[in-house]
Amino acid sequence: MQSQNRLLDDLARAATGAMGALGGLKAELDQQVKALVERVLKNQDLVTREEFEAVKEMAARARTENEVLQQRLAELESRLGASTTAS
Repeated sequence: MQSQNRLLDDLARAATGAMGALGGLKAELDQQVKALVERVLKNQDLVTREEFEAVKEMAARARTENEVLQQRLAELESRLGASTTAS
């Protein structure tokens, strides 16, 4: 009976060691995949989130300014049209 318990203990230790080794292997593999993905993305000439947000904000401001200028132009054109018809 003692030999069976010892065999089971040895198997449990071996399984525990294998699981620890697999955990380390998984961490190493994750690190390698992350480095590879970062390298590929860097070579794709993509913009960063910060750059994208800055350009998005600039476009929104330009759109708003354009709308304001369109309204101003329409007002000036209507004034010009009113003054030419009054003359």
